Amino acid sequence: MAATVTTGDTMNKYWWIYLLQGVLAILLGIALFLLPGPTLLFLVTVLGIYWLIVGVFYIVGAFTGEQDRHRGGMLVTGALGIIGGFVVLARPLIVSVLLPTVFVILIGINGVLIGAVGLVQAFRGGGWGPGIWGVVSIVLGLLVILNPLIVLGLLPWIVGGFAILGGLTLIVMALRLRPK
Repeated sequence: MAATVTTGDTMNKYWWIYLLQGVLAILLGIALFLLPGPTLLFLVTVLGIYWLIVGVFYIVGAFTGEQDRHRGGMLVTGALGIIGGFVVLARPLIVSVLLPTVFVILIGINGVLIGAVGLVQAFRGGGWGPGIWGVVSIVLGLLVILNPLIVLGLLPWIVGGFAILGGLTLIVMALRLRPK
């Protein structure tokens, strides 16, 4: 009779991977706090290399994969990945500013949209809570959209803080999964 392996068993067996991820996340967070510029430049460079490699894999996969795959979509995705990778690697300083700025503006737009949904809920009988949250979210979203560079300046520390918290969470989870 064959034994089956459950997800919990696999997680317990490889608990050390979560520990390693946690330690690396904490190191990334500390690097973002202490050296935000060089760390951001490093992360953007890694992103460029990643896009380049994935783009090549998509193009190769379009010609070597199964017949029922969407070859056209894979070719376009691969070409965009390669182009994006080359652009990032050719101009990492510009991308280091441009990419996070676009990200921050999208966060602002998201805040305005979430606020609008909160206001609609409030006017449909949802009470004061969604209405207040909606107004606050719209105001903060507009502030982010109108002043993305201020938020951009804080972004490495925000991401660093989340990386440290996430790393600590992974370490605690790894220690709980570790076989006794």
